[in-house]
Amino acid sequence: MEKIEMKRRDFVKVLGLASGGLLFGCNVSADKVVVNTLENGISFVPNLFIQLQKDGKLTIVVARSEMGQGIRTSMASAIAEDLEADWKYVTVQQATGDSKFGNQNTDGSRSIRTLLKPMRKMGAMARTILEQAAAKKWNIPVSNCKAENHFVKNSTTGEEIFFGDLVEEAKTIAIPSDENIILKDKKEFKYIGKKVIRGIDMEDFLHGKANYGLDARLPNMKFASIARSPVTFGSVKSYDTSETVEIDGVEQVVQLDRLIPPAGQFFGMLGGVAVIANNTWSAFQGKNNLNIEWESGLNKTYDSEKFKEKLIGRIQNKSKVVPPFKGNVDKAFENADKVIEATYTMPHLVHAPMEVPNALAWVRDGKCDVWAPVQDPQTVRAEIAHFFGFAIEDITINVMMLGGAFGRKSKSDFVVEAVALSQKINAPVQVVWTREDDIQHSFYHAQNAQYLKGSLDKKGKVTGWLHRVAFPSITSSFKPMSNYIAGFELGMGFTNNPYDIENIQIENAKAESHLRIGWLRSVSNIISGFGINSFVDELAMVSGKDAIDFRLDLLGKDKAPTEKSPHPFNVARLKNVLLEAKKLSKWGRELPEGHGLGVAIHYSFYSYVATVVEVSVKSEKVKVENIYSVLDCGMYVNRDAVINQMEGAAIFGMSITMFGKISTKDGVVEQSNFHDYQMTRMIDAPNIHVHLVDNEEDPTGVGEPGVPPVSAAITNAIFNASGKRVRSLPLSDHGMV
Repeated sequence: MEKIEMKRRDFVKVLGLASGGLLFGCNVSADKVVVNTLENGISFVPNLFIQLQKDGKLTIVVARSEMGQGIRTSMASAIAEDLEADWKYVTVQQATGDSKFGNQNTDGSRSIRTLLKPMRKMGAMARTILEQAAAKKWNIPVSNCKAENHFVKNSTTGEEIFFGDLVEEAKTIAIPSDENIILKDKKEFKYIGKKVIRGIDMEDFLHGKANYGLDARLPNMKFASIARSPVTFGSVKSYDTSETVEIDGVEQVVQLDRLIPPAGQFFGMLGGVAVIANNTWSAFQGKNNLNIEWESGLNKTYDSEKFKEKLIGRIQNKSKVVPPFKGNVDKAFENADKVIEATYTMPHLVHAPMEVPNALAWVRDGKCDVWAPVQDPQTVRAEIAHFFGFAIEDITINVMMLGGAFGRKSKSDFVVEAVALSQKINAPVQVVWTREDDIQHSFYHAQNAQYLKGSLDKKGKVTGWLHRVAFPSITSSFKPMSNYIAGFELGMGFTNNPYDIENIQIENAKAESHLRIGWLRSVSNIISGFGINSFVDELAMVSGKDAIDFRLDLLGKDKAPTEKSPHPFNVARLKNVLLEAKKLSKWGRELPEGHGLGVAIHYSFYSYVATVVEVSVKSEKVKVENIYSVLDCGMYVNRDAVINQMEGAAIFGMSITMFGKISTKDGVVEQSNFHDYQMTRMIDAPNIHVHLVDNEEDPTGVGEPGVPPVSAAITNAIFNASGKRVRSLPLSDHGMV
């Protein structure tokens, strides 16, 4: 790693921390964790930081985005745990977007998975230094000093020293070697995995003090609303502003050209016509009064229903075979006792976070400052540098709280719009999307179709498995003519199918894109989770076996992981969550008439999930009564936050299943707000039961793994309640909600 010398006062200024106290830095690389104190200049660029002040206040700089998942609390508590800090002294500061903080991209359920060990090590290093400082002060062996709840205690005399009173002495202590930095034993934990701490932002949330992107304000700032082409990548042909400028508060109208990102990078912006006003409402009304003639372009003919039929047609024929594959499926089908086939489809989906995309930008004096709710501030920074020519060090990305995201706010297009407008009007300006903008101009989860064919022998054992899938790839948003699913997408449940089947073949069918395609919570796992779990249930039914017993048999024997990965797949852990879900749901119990249980399992983001759903079906209307989910994510930090994530995933998956559908006609998205892109309402929310598997495995994903099993568990339950097999979503298309 390149070493960068930096004065401590400049470092403190960059971070915005207090000038006094003891600063620690931790640098996380692919193969090691380096820790240091930052008192006499900095010879490396750390990406985790803590500061201990003389009053005992412990400030932790968090470089990941808070969007309701509790990451600020989790990261702070992980450091506080091994530091033996008293939670009442802990505060958090949000990092700006900067490469010195390492990877700040808050998606892929990766934050705790990649940072728990270095965060704990950093806390343990600080604790060790404080214990050595106390030993020096008392002139006793360090073995007689033990940190506990913000004090260091003399085990011989019982005397205690407050952490804050050790700051000056600690500055004289050398960094302990790795072998002298000892992490706490799990049985000593008081924060990690416990329910005892209050969320670091809870008071601000409860009292309306938390600052979200929409709360950002600057003196004399302007507000903008942008009319974009109803058809993706359309352009402005002509426009009339006469009715717009009559709106009180409207100040000017500005045309924005589309910015096309270079292949493989960034997000650009759609372009359109922006209305600038002195308040948001006037900007919205002014936009509504614009009279624009659009040049619709190549996507004008896109009809999602017709495209679905095209995809279904393609997956009925042989497509590109992708590795890995085993055996010979054709022979397996020829020699089978029974052969089963099924086709499953899902529509486009949109994120629809509660807080719409928004960004405040101020371009002046060769510098660019941004305040925005973003998941990936460094990409935002790099994209601004690319499109507008700023030096990277002249761009500051202030990461605000995110009112929901689900992958939408990892894209930078709405920030690019704000920067472009600020540059044009020479004033700070906040771009605010309406709900209609958000639903009709997003990066969508891909419409998809899957064909599965399986064979059974006379004993009901699966002997062959063919899986063809087609959907527009996320790579199409960055690289034109990407008409086949990318390898990383196929690796989300397709090519890493967990079942032990002698003959398997996966095929990738062509699917061009006509909308911007992007990752949505759990990405392609949503597709594989629905198709595979639905088809396994159909195989189980034909075999005459119980759905859970069938899956346990199909997973094969327990075996030691052979995969060369930090988190190798372990079939025993997947079996275990299934068995735990069986117990949690009391699978096999007698149910009321019209009720049914359905089960699904999925492995994603290195975590193991099993979900059982109970539904009732009356007059062909479906009600989800109970959702039982079991998660094995290894060692978890904040128990409440993990349970909340699983509950949110259950509702997210239920919304997708019941209502989720983005459709197009003549290239235009037909949905516009929550009346026609519905979410699960409170009145329809089921009882949600979550069980977390306790173990000491390395931490894995939490935010996304709970979503993929939900859809199939619901539709499998519908079959068991009513005998009706649902192979296309959402249920609202079938009049079932």
